Amino acid sequence: MLKSQQEKYEAFKALHEKPGAFLMPNPWNAGTARMLSGLGFEALATTSAGLAFSLGYCDATAGLSREITLENAREIVAATELPVSADLEDGFGADPESCAETIRQAAAVGLVGGSIEDATGDAADPIFDFDLAVERVRAACEASRGLPFLLTARSENFLHGRPDLDDTIRRLQAFEQAGADVLYAPGLPDLEAIRKVCAAVSKPVNVVLGRGGLTYSLEDLAAAGVKRVSTGGSFARAALGGMMRAALEIRDQGSFSYADEALSHQEVSSYMVTAKR
Repeated sequence: MLKSQQEKYEAFKALHEKPGAFLMPNPWNAGTARMLSGLGFEALATTSAGLAFSLGYCDATAGLSREITLENAREIVAATELPVSADLEDGFGADPESCAETIRQAAAVGLVGGSIEDATGDAADPIFDFDLAVERVRAACEASRGLPFLLTARSENFLHGRPDLDDTIRRLQAFEQAGADVLYAPGLPDLEAIRKVCAAVSKPVNVVLGRGGLTYSLEDLAAAGVKRVSTGGSFARAALGGMMRAALEIRDQGSFSYADEALSHQEVSSYMVTAKR
């Protein structure tokens, strides 16, 4: 029986309330969503980087349109019975109302969660002013009220050359007060910084791994106070890494041993459904 959006939301909400930390990997299309669903994960999230790479674009704040992002999300939602949260980048507009409209449209395609970040996309001024950043999150939170939707607020300092932990915590605390359900500061440098962030807020904290360098276990992260662990664009990059190794092998060596490690046609097909004409 197909689960309703409300049922998915309730399941997603319950994951944030139970003890310990849970995994939320990031597929980049319907096929990878089916595969991850078949492996027993409890929730999924979209990835702006994975989607951008699959379409031949660089990953950048607001690099893809809201329409493209939500159509990809719609396809992922339709491919799985799991709750799906989306990377909604900067809300697809600097003004608070753009963030609010993005949340309304995200819920309309079946998503039960999504994130709004405080990055501007402007290299000269990469992070929104504090007050505007808070207003944007507040507008998104108000738009999500009454909807089956968990709002994640992101502080992007560490991804944009501003390794200021105090300001990051200040922003996350303000986002929490504005109504965010989950808090997220990608790029934190170490477990101690993660621990400080978790201790400074009362809402669940998301941490992304797979960016290289950080190799903490799920148990380590749970002990630090983390509730949710995502993989961002790293699964997409891992897949692209496998393709590049295969391509370089056949180009440079004229051999095809890469196929020994590839999934069989039958195994991949076991996760998929028959297409309808």
